[in-house]
Amino acid sequence: MNASDAVDVVALGESMVTFLPGRPGRLADVPSFDRGIGGAESNVACGLAAAGFAVRWVSRVGVDGFGDHLVETIGGYGVDVSAVGRDPSRPTGVYFRTAGERGSDGHEVAYYRAGSAASAMSVADVDLSVVRAGRVLHLSGITAALSSGCLELVRELMTPAPGRPLVSFDVNHRVGLWRDAEGPRVLLELARGADVVFVGEDEAEEAWGVTGGPVGIRAVLPEPSVLVVKQGRKGATAFVSGAAEWGLVAQFPAPLGSVTFAPALDVDVVAATGAGDAFAAGFLSATLRDLPLRDRLRHGHLWAAAVLTAPGDLAPPPSRAHADRLVALGDDGWGRLRLGPGWTQAETASEEVRTP
Repeated sequence: MNASDAVDVVALGESMVTFLPGRPGRLADVPSFDRGIGGAESNVACGLAAAGFAVRWVSRVGVDGFGDHLVETIGGYGVDVSAVGRDPSRPTGVYFRTAGERGSDGHEVAYYRAGSAASAMSVADVDLSVVRAGRVLHLSGITAALSSGCLELVRELMTPAPGRPLVSFDVNHRVGLWRDAEGPRVLLELARGADVVFVGEDEAEEAWGVTGGPVGIRAVLPEPSVLVVKQGRKGATAFVSGAAEWGLVAQFPAPLGSVTFAPALDVDVVAATGAGDAFAAGFLSATLRDLPLRDRLRHGHLWAAAVLTAPGDLAPPPSRAHADRLVALGDDGWGRLRLGPGWTQAETASEEVRTP
């Protein structure tokens, strides 16, 4: 592979084999688990590839069966996995979780990723030209938390330089991954160096103590050309300022630039894990198509709804035609949508539109 093998999106980060409970309950009580995969960046890669974009995933896995499973599964979505390294001395990470939503009472996650192959990624063993060969480079704060080598790698990839791709950064604050209290400061530093930033209103409060809602978060993060604040069931707000390539943003005179809010959808939730990654993938898919900002947010909500109505971290996104039809609805029609399991497979059979 060489740097000329350009793609739409490159996503770099750890993916792990995920064990999902066969029934609700404490990890101590669940007798069996179903195997899946999980990883913020690979989730974004799989969603975009399934939607027809050219996507590359860059990571490292062990020379073991779990590593084989990850590479084969992610490659099965159409993702280019040729830049995934194999580490003969370190294992592939795995984790177990309960069925509850992250952050909810009783939710448990048991990670077995210390010393994993991906945590050993560094500037020295990753081909930076291959990572930079996309229109968009998608990263997250999880990778930065894995090791000092990973943090150095993320910083290097985000350093402004001629030819740097547009950098998309999902904060993904995970308290348990950071080795010291410096995590929030590091995440803020990294977010300030990105072009597009995704952050949850709740995680901004947890990490940085910001309580002023989206406007307060924008005050702390004025640098990114695009800042997307996810507000849970309420919706998402995007701030845009500055100028960028291929119509990503335009020049706005207001101090906070352009501000757009898109309400979330009414969704019959099956499982919440992976919804944030799907939202980022949906937003980036619409960004690559140069759609209006409101439509980018709505595509994010639709892709998140696809995962919310499925049991695992990944779910097929809606077809482009289906998503575009829903995105084009007026505000009243959008507000009346209710989406349940299976809605992405049938354009009308599993989709309810509520009447006032």
